[in-house]
Amino acid sequence: MVVRRLLIAISAWGVLTTSAVTVFILTNETNPDHRAIIKMGVALILIWCVLGGLAMRLLRDRFVRLVTRLPLGWRTRFVVLCIGFALLEEAVTTSLTNLAPLFGAATDAARITASRNYFEVVLLNSVVAFVPMFLAWGWLLSRYDFRPAEVLLLFGLNGTLAETLSFGPHNLIQVGMWVWVYGLMAYLPACTTSEESGARPARWYHGLTAVFLPLVFIVPLMLWLVWKAAATAWKALRSGRGKAGTMS
Repeated sequence: MVVRRLLIAISAWGVLTTSAVTVFILTNETNPDHRAIIKMGVALILIWCVLGGLAMRLLRDRFVRLVTRLPLGWRTRFVVLCIGFALLEEAVTTSLTNLAPLFGAATDAARITASRNYFEVVLLNSVVAFVPMFLAWGWLLSRYDFRPAEVLLLFGLNGTLAETLSFGPHNLIQVGMWVWVYGLMAYLPACTTSEESGARPARWYHGLTAVFLPLVFIVPLMLWLVWKAAATAWKALRSGRGKAGTMS
């Protein structure tokens, strides 16, 4: 009941803030790229959060019956399904980015993904960073029996914090959007685990752990990415020095 009320409150906040920002941008912003970006954001909410969320709710039982027949352990199944839904969500966002001209965009700067190339988005920017969080949730669900709605809320908060740490504190205001964008990646997968994990009931303080622990799992990946970026930059620098020496 508490989780349901929180989700309703977060949704109401999302409708309020998204509506206010959309009206403000469309009535005051003259830059066509900025206007296109807000339109793409609203389209993402309607397609993924509203239509996608309703479809998941209506098809939940049929989906669970189907995927639980797969010859996979429940943890493996959970992680694979989460990755699958993350790939689907990014297919929506990348498609919207490529449709930017239809939203009135004037330049390539109008985008809601790091690239127009789907594989660059999922392999170099987004889904690759989500996998450690999915693995963390596989471990959490083996210990604590979080309900699917709780997983939706908590993973949505994981995503909100990840967006905030990556792109700035203004993303906290957008919690009403991010909770559903991220939470729906894990909702149906969580519906397939409740009868198999054998975990103990989750308490409120386990929820606090679940808010922050998945972010810790990202740290090794981030360190590796920083190391790769530094190594690439150093290689380019040495190559540049070598060419300069040859020319002189």
